[in-house]
Amino acid sequence: MYAPPPAQARVYAQPRFAPTVTQEMRIRAGMQAPQQVVTDTPWTGAVRKTQPETEPDSTGNIVRLVAAILVLVGLVIGLALLALLGGLSFGVRLFGLIGLAAIPLLGIIAYVLWLDRWRPQPKLLLGICLLWGAVASVILTLGFSLVGEVALYMIGINGVPDVIGAVIQAPILEESTKTVLLLVIVLAARRYFEGPLDGLVYGSLIGAGFAFTENILYLGQSWNDGEFLGLAMTFAMRCLGSPLLHTAFSTCAGVSIGLAARKWPWWSLILMWLPGLALGMILHGFWNASMTFLGVLGQATSDVMGGMLPQIIGLVVLSVILSAAWVTLGLILRRSERMHTQNMLGDYANSGWLTHAEVDMLGTWKGRKNGRDWAKSFPGGKEEMKTMIRTSGKLSTTRMRVLAGIGGEQERKIERAELQQFADARERLLAASKQTASQQTVR
Repeated sequence: MYAPPPAQARVYAQPRFAPTVTQEMRIRAGMQAPQQVVTDTPWTGAVRKTQPETEPDSTGNIVRLVAAILVLVGLVIGLALLALLGGLSFGVRLFGLIGLAAIPLLGIIAYVLWLDRWRPQPKLLLGICLLWGAVASVILTLGFSLVGEVALYMIGINGVPDVIGAVIQAPILEESTKTVLLLVIVLAARRYFEGPLDGLVYGSLIGAGFAFTENILYLGQSWNDGEFLGLAMTFAMRCLGSPLLHTAFSTCAGVSIGLAARKWPWWSLILMWLPGLALGMILHGFWNASMTFLGVLGQATSDVMGGMLPQIIGLVVLSVILSAAWVTLGLILRRSERMHTQNMLGDYANSGWLTHAEVDMLGTWKGRKNGRDWAKSFPGGKEEMKTMIRTSGKLSTTRMRVLAGIGGEQERKIERAELQQFADARERLLAASKQTASQQTVR
């Protein structure tokens, strides 16, 4: 417990926000050493053993968490203001409008969360994406539209023609205001935006939120006109006939950014936003142009449904094609993500951190399920297995970042910490299984 004074003193880092202490000051205020110097005590060793290892970059994580919470609070306040305006416009009918608009929204959310199950992203980010689409992008679109109209009026142009507004102005403004959040997420929290599946998840929720608010406005307008038939037709065409339009449009930018986020430098993320954004705008503009043309065609032919038959047929056909493409893309990316995880974990198996049998278990849905079923028979085993599965997903992301040279030495520290976390969970799980086996043997 006691020993002579150490031969070399440790140099402690200077705090940032405190007066600088120089060596001269320490010499001038020197103190006499005790006869016996304390080197260690039993309790400090015990504390070190019980302390969890601090995750590297924890300060940065806290800053990002606080920023995300502030953004979420701001979006919730904006949602409350929109709800207040909706109440003033539609009265108690607003609750019915929300219920109707929520039908496609809930289906989209369910499918997106199912896609996200393999390596779940933070629920906080998912909530921000949904609210951004429902609140911020709607407000920004309306704001930019108003500014544009005022600017045109000041130069003597009395507004934008309806066709130009629908085919050009709306796609440009709406897709830009929706998907700019994707850039913010990938630049500020790239660890949680690591591939195209993440981009599909985030982009889909943004688009679904935007469509939710837009549907409320269109449904409310039909209801205010006092025509139940018009309300039913609007609900059928927007909520049932074409529920995935904005979701599919926003997905384009998310996937293009995700392709770059996996291994390219930060500046490429901005560049890769542009092709996805352009594709979303083109699809959006093509949709609006097609509906406008078919509407005019229907009026010219005077069909039995008041000129709406060509528009209804075109809406169903185009919506089925777009929806099928979006659903299929999600399935393809989900399978690709599983294979990517298995591939990255293979590096750890080849170096001895994992066994190849563990990679087979952690890299397949069936293996994960079998692992959970086996572990739940031990005290605390199910939670330890969940930790191993969750950590394996993090490790696949970290390994790819290390291989791509993203994050530098800090990323290697994170990798070592995650490997230790995995090893500790595995050790606790094996200890619980041995303890259970010995108890069963005694009985």
